[in-house]
Amino acid sequence: MYKYVLTFSKTGNICYISHLDLMRLFYRTIKKAGIRLAYSKGFNPHPKISFAQPLSLGYEGLKELVEIETTEDMSPEEISSRLRAMMPEGLDITGCTRGEEGGRTLAARTTAAAYSIIMPATGIPDMSGDDMKASYMGQERICALKKQKKKKELAEVDIKPMIREIEFMPEAEALRIKAVLDSGSVSNLSPELVMKTVADHFGLNWDRSDADVTREEIYFG
Repeated sequence: MYKYVLTFSKTGNICYISHLDLMRLFYRTIKKAGIRLAYSKGFNPHPKISFAQPLSLGYEGLKELVEIETTEDMSPEEISSRLRAMMPEGLDITGCTRGEEGGRTLAARTTAAAYSIIMPATGIPDMSGDDMKASYMGQERICALKKQKKKKELAEVDIKPMIREIEFMPEAEALRIKAVLDSGSVSNLSPELVMKTVADHFGLNWDRSDADVTREEIYFG
């Protein structure tokens, strides 16, 4: 079997398809491109294709990663060329490399992700970006309601330790945020909670439907 890691971007209207639909799209496109995927064994075999981290509905992604396993040895250039020609508008294959044989999956290795956030809002305080960061991160705790994995119930958690880096760029009618957040199976923080706690802390008047979130990069530990 042969492993490959594809890098792709997901932008425009296609960012509104679900992760499940994205998986189906990749599977059908790979099959149509004549790339033979390997399958798991057992009573319910499934194609060996896995994403580093699901991208939330409505988010754009610039450097998304998906790992596939094939039954035939092909050059990374051939795989990316075949898929690039068949992807719908908004999904662009930007690279392909050989994966690590026998290593951990991309999902297991993912530890953090970088996001660019635009929050159109009024009531933005007359503060510099550095002062906003000092005020927000200077809180002893940054509490938010977060759904728990096992119980699937909301519980108050301190998200401050999950924020690795954050920058604020205030404008007249929008607040731009750059942030690196925990992402992965061990610890995961959604940008939604960052936006909510930022808006609450600074008393912003905003509408979530007007905000834009882009995942710019995924990091491994």
